[in-house]
Amino acid sequence: MKIDKNIIKELSDYLKEFNLTEIEITEKDTKVRVSKNNVSVSNQPQTVSSPISLPESSNVKNQSVKSGTEITSPIIGTAYHAPEPGAKKFVELGKKIKKGDTIMIVEAMKTMNHVPSTADGVVKEICVEDGQPVEFGQTIIILE
Repeated sequence: MKIDKNIIKELSDYLKEFNLTEIEITEKDTKVRVSKNNVSVSNQPQTVSSPISLPESSNVKNQSVKSGTEITSPIIGTAYHAPEPGAKKFVELGKKIKKGDTIMIVEAMKTMNHVPSTADGVVKEICVEDGQPVEFGQTIIILE
């Protein structure tokens, strides 16, 4: 099996650009995962190629256990709290929101993606700062 070095380089660049710890792509029956090696001091990216998929339960949360309904980012990109700089924020602490309301925008590849709420509730915590990079599945808001 021959792996395209350009793909590995591009994924490594994404790790740095979006401050990610791991990124993975799948093409046909080949899966390429590039991740930062947190064990070594150099913190250089390492590459693993494997046809094995990991169960979702292996995702590690880097935050303490939170109570409430977590709303997660559907994609990787940059999170924005308002539709444009200086505009009113989509959500604020204590604001009541309904399922389907836009809670944030995540920009990916110059495309602004509106993130809808997956539940009704009151905003208990906003877990990301405006302009902060987010990963797929990262908690962005917690509702009561």
